[in-house]
Amino acid sequence: MADFDFDLFVIGAGSGGVRSARMAAQTGARVAIAEESRYGGTCVIRGCVPKKLMVYASAFHEAFEDSAGYGWTVSTPEFDWSKLCAARNAEVDRLEGIYLSGALEGNGVKTYRQRAVLTGPNEVELSDGNRISAKTILIATGSRPTRLPIEGAGHAIISDDIFELSEQPESLVVIGGGYIAAEFACIFAGLGTKVTMVNRSPTILKAFDQDLQTIVIEEMQKKGIEMRLGDGPESIADAGGTKKVTLKNGAVLEADTVFMATGRHPNIDGLGIEALGIETGRSGEIVVDRYSQTSVPSIYAVGDVTDRAQLTPVAIREGAAFVETVFNGTPTSPDHELIPTAIFTQPEIGTVGLSEQDARQSHDIEIYRSKFRPMIHSLSGRDEKMLMKIIVDKADHRVLGVHIAGHGAGEMIQCVGIAVKMGATKEDFDRTMAVHPTAAEELVTMKVPVE
Repeated sequence: MADFDFDLFVIGAGSGGVRSARMAAQTGARVAIAEESRYGGTCVIRGCVPKKLMVYASAFHEAFEDSAGYGWTVSTPEFDWSKLCAARNAEVDRLEGIYLSGALEGNGVKTYRQRAVLTGPNEVELSDGNRISAKTILIATGSRPTRLPIEGAGHAIISDDIFELSEQPESLVVIGGGYIAAEFACIFAGLGTKVTMVNRSPTILKAFDQDLQTIVIEEMQKKGIEMRLGDGPESIADAGGTKKVTLKNGAVLEADTVFMATGRHPNIDGLGIEALGIETGRSGEIVVDRYSQTSVPSIYAVGDVTDRAQLTPVAIREGAAFVETVFNGTPTSPDHELIPTAIFTQPEIGTVGLSEQDARQSHDIEIYRSKFRPMIHSLSGRDEKMLMKIIVDKADHRVLGVHIAGHGAGEMIQCVGIAVKMGATKEDFDRTMAVHPTAAEELVTMKVPVE
């Protein structure tokens, strides 16, 4: 048997790569990992974690206003962008240290802060020219933002740049209609930036249930976000610091900053996969089997680079399954069915299972829906609605999907996801005692289908 420098070499130290490296090392394997940027990857450094901190910050604006209805007198609040950024960055630095020193080096993983490229089925080359051999190689390089191929696209920032802004924009044009676009539109609006959202589709969040799309659009507009839907950008120009976005209908929007959130693509450029004949898909994703193995037997891939489901917990679960398969001798396939998901717009979304439009294509269904003003706004006076929706198969009463929009939706859907994953029926929901007074009790008190 060939003598390798390591049993496992991981390229990319994001959520999937770090979990794989740590778990493999705990089995006694000799493991190394290379990361050309910062340890923690997109989620920790320039994605989920810093974004969620900004979501919290942006929500205080309305909390201060709402407190008056409950008897509080709050002096005019002032927001300091630099203080938020400093605190956010310090937390990201702390988490990176935990990933590097705790999860990796603390478990005996050899770390390289360098770019690594594939030079053979069992070999990588680091940016310093050093070549390292490994019995197994795992690609966990994630994904990166995509820019639209329009004139002046370089004048727009992308999601990686959001966390590098030294000053808060007074005005912002957000191009895109996915969850990243919608989340940051809400964040900046909550912090006081004038936000306009542009999307070529007549809606946003089109991959989600239509009722969720509708309520989020309605509530975003109430918060002062201008929606330009059904009209995409033609070009972007820089006019002395002011950005001008020309739309396809000829209208021109002006703003301090333009943020392009138009999808992500697998991060494989220059990785050396073509020379090895590793199969890729139509979007550039690395094609893997159910055990995350590529077309080259010694090379595996997990996370966004495989484009199975671009979510941090999915990458982590895929990494764990990879270790079980390769290092513990227990072939394990990650389960990608019924993944609960939260979108941190304002209102927040929690969703699991089939949307109504997808369910109608394959099932005869009943719809249970409740749209109401949550109790917290009974005294605040805020005109904000909450949505609860359950989709049920008429044949066996199994719950096919649950969709929530409103405060705490992400927390709720994690628990609801367990029930849906277990195959709960509408009767199971009905038999569950309500927790009162909560918004979540609507999930177990809706008795009559609306459709």
